[in-house]
Amino acid sequence: MSAKKEDEWLYTISSKRKLIDFNFKEIWRYKDLLFLFVKRDIVTLYKQTVLGPLWYLIQPLFTALIFTLVFNNLGSIKTGGIPPFLFNLAGITAWNYFKDCLTNTSNTFTKNQNIFGKVYFPRVILPMSVTVSNLLKFGIQLLIFIGFYCYFKFLGYEFSFNKNLALFPVYVLIMGMLGLGLGMILSSLTTKYRDLTVLLSFAVQLLMYVSAVPYPMSEANAKFPPLVAKFVEYNPLTQIIEGFRYMLLNTGDFNLGRFLYTLFVSIALFLIGLIIFNRTEKTFIDTV
Repeated sequence: MSAKKEDEWLYTISSKRKLIDFNFKEIWRYKDLLFLFVKRDIVTLYKQTVLGPLWYLIQPLFTALIFTLVFNNLGSIKTGGIPPFLFNLAGITAWNYFKDCLTNTSNTFTKNQNIFGKVYFPRVILPMSVTVSNLLKFGIQLLIFIGFYCYFKFLGYEFSFNKNLALFPVYVLIMGMLGLGLGMILSSLTTKYRDLTVLLSFAVQLLMYVSAVPYPMSEANAKFPPLVAKFVEYNPLTQIIEGFRYMLLNTGDFNLGRFLYTLFVSIALFLIGLIIFNRTEKTFIDTV
């Protein structure tokens, strides 16, 4: 009789899971919940602000302006004939998507502990919803970039897209996996070590400066000590930023080997993050 009842269950929730558990079928079953979390992230972010979604526009524009004044005007950073403001805006647009995925995913457990303690759903849906909702912000900032792209084209500057533009969706996927993977690792660690939350904001700022966001890789090779230049060069984020500029502005360099290296690192970090996240979700409620 008991065996017959067990056969009648539609779903079985168990703490025993595979080492790498990314159940697409179960996630698809909860797709409505995923969309609700995406909607929540978008609506609540600027719900009680005066300017609202205009912050999507203000932040990259002011950052690009500051970078232009400090790095290009005062620091004499060369951008290879590309308008410095447009050059910086391209790097900032790509960087912001990665940064938002990382920082907003890193507090998944602490931010949603009340939800996790009350109802079951695939926990990985929450960090996934952050990555998906940030695509809206990325899309808006990309439209801003295209607007300034057309403006500088009208002024007579010579730059253009190139054939690598076909890799654009791959670069977005790489940025999402890298931010999601590192975010899941950090979210798991912050359940025990809350100091990481404070450290993260500082570390992200430092990471931006060693990811070739405000300068091209050619300037890093020319002006940095060799050891620092090599570190910047093999930073996966540098390859993403450089590839993003190469696609959209046809400036810099594209190396297939480094592109594949960046793809491999992003996949590896995503899988490592998923493993740690799945192991932490079993016990985090006791330590959070």
